[in-house]
Amino acid sequence: MLRRHACNVVPSSLPDDAVRLEVPLPAPAHRRAGAGLDGLETSDVDHHERLTAMREGRLGSVHSWELVTAVDGPGTRLTTFLSGCPLQCLYCHNPDTMAMKEGSPVTSDELLARIARYTAVFRATGGGITLSGGEVLMQPAFAARILRGAKELGIHTALDTSGYLGAAATDQMLDDTDLVLLDVKSGDPDTYRRVTSRELAPTLAFGRRLAERADGPEVWIRFVLVPGLTDDPDNIEKVAEYAASLNEIRPGTVSRVEVLPFHQMGRDKWASLGRTYELDGTEPPTAAATESVRERFRAHGLTTY
Repeated sequence: MLRRHACNVVPSSLPDDAVRLEVPLPAPAHRRAGAGLDGLETSDVDHHERLTAMREGRLGSVHSWELVTAVDGPGTRLTTFLSGCPLQCLYCHNPDTMAMKEGSPVTSDELLARIARYTAVFRATGGGITLSGGEVLMQPAFAARILRGAKELGIHTALDTSGYLGAAATDQMLDDTDLVLLDVKSGDPDTYRRVTSRELAPTLAFGRRLAERADGPEVWIRFVLVPGLTDDPDNIEKVAEYAASLNEIRPGTVSRVEVLPFHQMGRDKWASLGRTYELDGTEPPTAAATESVRERFRAHGLTTY
């Protein structure tokens, strides 16, 4: 687990196990590794039963979970990282979430029981749950069960997704989603392919689908600024134009854009997995360069951080 700075303690009026969790005040500008599976029981099932249960959504392949503030959505969030991802992002700082087989089997009932324990925390902070990854939509049935269960508990829900598998999200799943954190990794198809080894079109289509829903979820767009890879002005402009176009479809769809500066915090993980890390020599963008890109988005009327 990555350490954070300047923490505050959850008030003692909240559940006992929440009191012992330090909740960070400043939001880090990067994605974090999960805190592990502490507190979640894993299921020991044979291969056939595991596959059946996963298809039905009763079982998921989970990498980790953590309780954080001001990250992955409003308020204090219980973020669960699912295993498996169809993308091969060059700058991924959680490459250990790429393979679904590397996750641990956790039942939807077990995860929902854990979520329910923090209802008071969510209500006190305006928070909720976020399903992240990996790629959440690699496990749509499991995600759907968690989202439905959370909504039945009156908890705010968020999906953190690349949108590449957006077609796997059912209308019911989107009805149960209050916020989508949409990672738009590039506005240029060739650059997107270079970054992810996949096509851009499914992500763009998923964003438009969200905007076209009359009562669709709020959308935060995330863009990682990588010097020499995603920082071409034309590429940035295309992402900004796309984000603004969603607000033309349904005003207010994109309520926030986050320009996240590239960092090297995942480099050691790539090495430990025996994988080649192509961005080893890439320096993070300067604060001035990052702020300049944010201004490009703001010029399109987008609230940008």
